[in-house]
Amino acid sequence: MSKVILITGASSGIGEATARTLAANGHKVVLGARRTERLEKIAAEIRGAGGTAEFRALDVANHEDVQAFASFAKEKFGRVDVMFNNAGVMPVSPMNALKVDEWDRIIDVNIKGVLNGIAAVLPLMEAQGGGHIISTASTGAHAVGGHFGVYCASKYAVWAIMEGLRQEMSQIRVTTISPGVTESELGHDITAGDTKAAVNQLRAIALDSKAIANAVLYAISQPDDVDVNEMIIRSVRSAGHAF
Repeated sequence: MSKVILITGASSGIGEATARTLAANGHKVVLGARRTERLEKIAAEIRGAGGTAEFRALDVANHEDVQAFASFAKEKFGRVDVMFNNAGVMPVSPMNALKVDEWDRIIDVNIKGVLNGIAAVLPLMEAQGGGHIISTASTGAHAVGGHFGVYCASKYAVWAIMEGLRQEMSQIRVTTISPGVTESELGHDITAGDTKAAVNQLRAIALDSKAIANAVLYAISQPDDVDVNEMIIRSVRSAGHAF
């Protein structure tokens, strides 16, 4: 059955790959991100391949913006079946660098962005008697590394929020996906030189973002009474790595 699926952080990386994969499998995708020129291109290519896609500018840190995103999807398609809270940032740095503005940004996007997504769709899903909320956490929700403390805390918060939501829901499915190092733009905004070099080295074991897209497809394709709650996805080459 074709589903209406909202995707945040859809302009690149995991979000883009998921949009393309889900649309290719017959689902209707609604793309949100700040870079509307990228969204327009992706949506046009999806439509050109025979899929259904809409897009809207979105800042997940803004509660009203996320509400408007969900309302836009409901107006276009009449319902919201899946919300994929995927937007995230990773400007990691050592604590003594005191990059407080970057800490705030991690909290605003990675934590508040997920809460805003849940708040925007939960009433709609409860009213229609079902739905599915998916959020991108990270292997960083399960292991902490130096320079990654604030980022890992934000991803553990995503895990905790989603686990709490799961325990409250009887009709709405809840899935947390924790990717290991994945090819994406995540980390492009790292300003600490040594940290940036270390993250770039990790790219040698990175997964293709389509691996995560396939995990999302798997989760939403289960029967309505089957709830795939958690998936940790790593490259085989990540043996010996916490992330």
